[in-house]
Amino acid sequence: MAANRASSETEQRLTQLRNGLLHLHKVLLDSERSVYERDIKKVGSPWEMLDLLMHDPWFAWLRELSTLVVEIDERLADEEPATKSDADRLVGWGRTLLVPAEEGNGFAKRYFEALQRDPNVILAHAEMMKVLAAVGEEPARPA
Repeated sequence: MAANRASSETEQRLTQLRNGLLHLHKVLLDSERSVYERDIKKVGSPWEMLDLLMHDPWFAWLRELSTLVVEIDERLADEEPATKSDADRLVGWGRTLLVPAEEGNGFAKRYFEALQRDPNVILAHAEMMKVLAAVGEEPARPA
């Protein structure tokens, strides 16, 4: 029974992490889309947006965040219940990824830029930091 309780708490952590990351991803995507439409061209349909997200270099940096969400989804869907170490690894990945860096490159730099230009990204980032704090450590269980 203790193992089931532990796996349930671990799955809750991962689900909470996943949901927070999905919200952040949506806000980042909306922000990038508005800049893309301002600077490049209007996006005509959701299918065109999906194609851009998957193939256009403009949106490539968001794939790192997408990859983390997919990894969490796969772990939650696995027949073997996720372990505390699985959750710790994925939470750590999220913490590492979501560090904006003005002088960085890839995701860190583009994330920094999005935070500088869009107050919605700032709010989503703050919400995600709360999620990371909440899922950061699984409560200790008595032996």
